[in-house]
Amino acid sequence: METAGFLLFGILVGCASALTGLGGGFLVVPFLIFLGRSHTEAVGTSFVTILVLGGSALFAHARLAHVDWKVGLLLGLGGIAGAQVGARLVDRLDPTTFSRIFAALLLVLALRMLFWPK
Repeated sequence: METAGFLLFGILVGCASALTGLGGGFLVVPFLIFLGRSHTEAVGTSFVTILVLGGSALFAHARLAHVDWKVGLLLGLGGIAGAQVGARLVDRLDPTTFSRIFAALLLVLALRMLFWPK
């Protein structure tokens, strides 16, 4: 049953990720923490999800000609350095601080989208 639950949640995350471009981590990390995983394990595990989802969503959006390859590759190259720093930072944060930072980020994004949509 646990496997089926993860697969069903994965379908939800895949749809949300391909629809919004948020990568799935905004759903996967809180979900895994809710299930009792540590914040560092939740973040690390979410990247496996994002890797698989990202490849699939990229393929779908590329077929629809929705990809600016130059911008995406430049952002990705910059993200490589940022990911190394971020992984070390999350390892130093206690779970309460991490949860507050993550919740604040989600709240800021939600407010931005609610009051200043494009």
